[in-house]
Amino acid sequence: MASIRPSVPPRPSPGPKTGPSKVLIVDDTPTNIDVLVEALADEHEIMVATGARQGLDLALTHQPDLILLDIMMPEMDGYTVCKRLKADVRTQEIPIVFMTALSSVENEEQGLLLGAIDYITKPFNPTLVRLRVRNHLEFKHLRDWYKNLSNRDGLTGIANRRHFDDTLHLEWRRADRAGAPLALVIGDIDYFKAYNDHYGHAKGDDCLRQVARALAAEATRPGDLVARIGGEEFGCLLPGTDLDGAKLVAERLLWAVRGLGIVHAHSGVAPLVTVSLGVATVWPRHETEQVRLMELADQNLYRAKAQGRNQCVWSPPGD
Repeated sequence: MASIRPSVPPRPSPGPKTGPSKVLIVDDTPTNIDVLVEALADEHEIMVATGARQGLDLALTHQPDLILLDIMMPEMDGYTVCKRLKADVRTQEIPIVFMTALSSVENEEQGLLLGAIDYITKPFNPTLVRLRVRNHLEFKHLRDWYKNLSNRDGLTGIANRRHFDDTLHLEWRRADRAGAPLALVIGDIDYFKAYNDHYGHAKGDDCLRQVARALAAEATRPGDLVARIGGEEFGCLLPGTDLDGAKLVAERLLWAVRGLGIVHAHSGVAPLVTVSLGVATVWPRHETEQVRLMELADQNLYRAKAQGRNQCVWSPPGD
């Protein structure tokens, strides 16, 4: 067990991500690909796979917004590809549109039962393909917006406890499969009740929002997640991160909050708002429970408070 206090300045927060929708075309026929690219490239970012396995790899690594999937392919048919995509939590939410020369009701029914959202027959009408893709993407982005809204904390705007718990479950399974570490930092605002009592709840809410934004800005990798998991308690989930990496992130979190410069006249540890942090890293296994990670981080948070607050405490990684 050890602890650290801030010794390096905070890093600047990253800018927002923008860009066109990503459409993955999976088809083994070059002429079909050419027609689709010609129809869609002006509005969307296009990725192309000329085989089923390549399509599965691109779907997993690039997370497209929509997949146009041919059914008749030599190494693996589109129905099998669809089943695999829907069976993987990392790709099951990506909408799939089947493309085929098969036009029977039975073929269309089979595709829709597997989870596809549409069925386009060949030869393609480029205008209709463009319009249908545009409509499906608009619906997908609207669905994502509502899902994101339900996963947000109403006060701070960062992820809420529900989203944190769901992500922890997902990342635990993923780390178990990959044999990778999973790290968690849990933090409390020091003497927050005293802050609320002295400055009032309106100022307290504003303090929570500022701290939340500062912490979230330090979650720089796509898989990192900062969430409000209690009143003044925050969690930072760090997939694929060992203890040394988690300690570096925790130090940045300490500095991010101190750097806000929020005056706290009734803090028992500093004249400014600060946080105490507990850090834990585990290697998930089938036989261990994900609650173990929470318990270890909580224990170290308790030690950080007992040792004077405004610091982070960690312990050797566990299984």
